[in-house]
Amino acid sequence: MIQPTTPQDLISQQGLSREEYQRILTLLEREPNPLELGIFGVMWSEHCSYKSSRVHLKKLPTQGERVLQGPGENAGVVDLGNGLVAVFKMESHNHPSFIEPYQGAATGVGGILRDIFTMGARPVALLNSLRFGPLSFPRNRYLFDGVISGIAGYGNCIGVPTIGGEVYFHEIYNRNNLVNVLCLGIAGRDKIVKGRASGEGSPVLYVGSKTGRDGIHGATMASASFDEESETKRPMVQVGDPFTEKRLLEACLEVIDQDLILGMQDMGAGGLTCSASEMASKADMGMTLELSSVPLREDGMTPDEIMLSESQERMLLVPKPGREKEIRRIFEKWELDIATIGTVTSDGLLTVKERGNVVVQVPAKALTDEAPSYERPLAPPPYLDAIQSLNLDVLKEPKDFNEVLLALLSSPTIASKEWVYRQYDHMVQTNTIVLPGSDAAVVRIKGRDQALALTVDGNSLYCLLNPHMGAMIAVAEAARNLVCAGATPIALTDCLNFGNPEKPEVMWQFALAIEGIADACKRLGIPVVSGNVSFYNETNGIDIYPTPIIGMVGLMEPARPMTSWFKTSGDWIILLGDTKEELGGTEYLRQIFSNERGTPPFIELEKEVALHALCLSAIQSGLIKSAHDCSEGGLAVAIAESCVTSEDFTLGAEVSLANRSIRRDALLFGESQSRILVTVSEEHLSNFRRLADEHKVPLEVIGRVGGDRLRINLQDASSDRASCLIDLELDKIKATWRNAIPKALE
Repeated sequence: MIQPTTPQDLISQQGLSREEYQRILTLLEREPNPLELGIFGVMWSEHCSYKSSRVHLKKLPTQGERVLQGPGENAGVVDLGNGLVAVFKMESHNHPSFIEPYQGAATGVGGILRDIFTMGARPVALLNSLRFGPLSFPRNRYLFDGVISGIAGYGNCIGVPTIGGEVYFHEIYNRNNLVNVLCLGIAGRDKIVKGRASGEGSPVLYVGSKTGRDGIHGATMASASFDEESETKRPMVQVGDPFTEKRLLEACLEVIDQDLILGMQDMGAGGLTCSASEMASKADMGMTLELSSVPLREDGMTPDEIMLSESQERMLLVPKPGREKEIRRIFEKWELDIATIGTVTSDGLLTVKERGNVVVQVPAKALTDEAPSYERPLAPPPYLDAIQSLNLDVLKEPKDFNEVLLALLSSPTIASKEWVYRQYDHMVQTNTIVLPGSDAAVVRIKGRDQALALTVDGNSLYCLLNPHMGAMIAVAEAARNLVCAGATPIALTDCLNFGNPEKPEVMWQFALAIEGIADACKRLGIPVVSGNVSFYNETNGIDIYPTPIIGMVGLMEPARPMTSWFKTSGDWIILLGDTKEELGGTEYLRQIFSNERGTPPFIELEKEVALHALCLSAIQSGLIKSAHDCSEGGLAVAIAESCVTSEDFTLGAEVSLANRSIRRDALLFGESQSRILVTVSEEHLSNFRRLADEHKVPLEVIGRVGGDRLRINLQDASSDRASCLIDLELDKIKATWRNAIPKALE
C-alpha cells in the first residue's frame, strides 16, 4: 500500500475522505498532483458521482415500451410515435440559489436547457418546483423574488416557455431553499445524440462561451453542508448569459440536424473536467486536452481554474470524420467561440497538457466508473414515534369553518401563484394550450393532433412523517394531475432533495422514499427515465424535510385537454373516491393548529389505477366538463379553487355533503387520496354513473354549479335537515386566494 504524504487538510479541502484518498493512490499507483487531486474531488463529489445514492437508485423501474433512453445520459428519451420523441429531465440548483438567488436560479435553467438540446431536442417547455421559508422573513422574500426573477430572466430571454410548477413555504427551508427545474424537448427519433467520445484520433471541439473564473469548485460546494460562512462562497456561483445560450442552442441543433457529430456533452457541473472524462469513459476511450487552446475570458488562468471552472454556455463535441470545417462555419456564423482543444485516444486516459507539458494523466474510468459507492447506515429518526402520534380528541373543531377556509386559501402554499407565473413568458413558441393555474400544463406538438401534459409534485411533510407513503403519494398525485388534464402518464423524472447522507436517519428517509417511488411506478406502469439527487441540504446541522419531487409527462392523443375550473351553471358536481378521517400531515393541521404530526393519508394504488382509468375514459368520451385533483387543503379547497381559478369568470357552487360519521373538519379539509372533483352536465349524468360503476370507483353527486357564492352544507343522515358549514361570497374567496402572496411580499 502506498503511504500518503499529502496533508489531510488538503485532502479535505477537495471534499475527499482519507479512505477515498487511499483509493485514489491504489488506482493511480502513485500520489496525485494538486490538480489531479482537485479533479478527483470534483468527480467523486456527491453531486457528480452519486456515491451515496447509486445503490438505492438501482431499485427504480427504468424500462417501458416507450423508453428509448433511461438514466445515464444527459436526459431521458421516450417515444411519441411516428418518428418523434420527448426528451426531458429535472435538475437542482439549490445551494447556488441560496448564495446568489438570481444567478443561481438562472444558471439552473440554463443548465437543464443544455441537457436537453445537447441530445438533439429543441426545448419546448420549462417547469419548476421551489421551496422557501415563510415570506414573513425579509431574507426569504429576497430569495423568493431573486429566484423567480432569475428563472424568468433566463427562460424569457432564450425563448422557452415556463408553463407550470409549484411553490411551497415552510420554516425548514429558511436556510436551504430548493430550486428544481424541469425541461422538456421534442426531437426526431433519428436525431438523438449521446455524450460519447468515439473515434480514435477524432478532434475534440470546444464551442460556446469563453472560460472564466466563475463557478470554480461549484460541484464540490453543492456536495457540502451549509454553515454561517456559506455566503462567502458567492464566487463559486456561475454567471449565465441567455442570449449566448440561444445562439448555442441554434448552432448545436444545426450541426445535429446536418448529422455532423459523433457525440456532444454540456460542460455543466465539474466543467471541462466532467465533460471530458464522462465522454471518454462512456465510449471506453481516452482523451488528450491542450489547455493553451481553450478560449479564455480572463488572463493568467491556471490549469486548475481552466479544468474546474463552471462557466456557462459551453459544450464539448466530437465531429464525424472530415466534418470539422462545416461545424466551424456554423459556430462562426452564430458568433460563438470554437476551438480544437484535444483528441480522442484509445488508451483510456484523460491526459491534460499545458503547452505540451502533461499536468494531468489519470484513467477516465477512475474518475467515473471507479468512483466510490457507499451503502451508508440506515436508521429511523429517534423522533419518528413522537411525530407520528396524533390525538385528534384534544384538537377541537373550529367554530367558524368560513374563517378556516379563508385561512387555508391565504396560505402561500395553497394560494394562487399568479404573482409567480405572471413573470414568466408561457406563450412564447405558441404551443401552450393550457396555461399555468390548472392541475397540469399542456403543450401541443406542432403539426399533430397530439399534446403533452406536464406537472411537478411532492409533499415534504408527508415524507417526513412516512417517507415510503409520502413518495408513493407524490408519484400518484403527479399522475392524477396529468389524468385530470386528459393525458396518459408515460414517464417521469425526479429530483430527490435530502439532508446530510452521512446521517443514518437521512439515508433511511432516502431509501424508503426510493422504495415508495419504485412501488408506485411499478403499479401505475410509469418508468423513471432520468433524475437528480441533491444531498447535503443542511445548515448548521439542521436538515431539510425529505423532499422528493416528481416531474411527470403525459401524452394526449387526440389533443383535447381538460381544465380544473367549473364551466357551466347547472352542471352537477361529483366527487370520485372515498373521504376518510385522515388529518395527519395536512395543511389544515399545520395552518390552524400549528401541528405537524400523525401519519399521511393512506393510498391504495389499486384504487388509484381505477380512478385514472375512469377519469381518462370520461374525458375521452366527452362526459365531463372539469376535473380537479383533491390535494392540499382537501375537498373544501378543491371546490373553492374550481370556483375561482378561471381567468375569465367565476362560478359558485351549492354543495351538500353526506354525514359520514367522521369529523366535519376531516370531511372538509382532510387530504384523503385518490379523489377527483368533476362536473357533469345533466344529459351525461346517467352515462357517467354507469362508467363509474364499470370501473368500480365510488361516486357521490355533491352539488351543482352556479351563483355567486360557495355554500357547503352537511346533510343529516336521519332527516332532510342540513346545517351550513361554509357560506362565502366568491369575490371574497377569490380576493383572499389571489392576493395572499402579493400581500406577503409587501
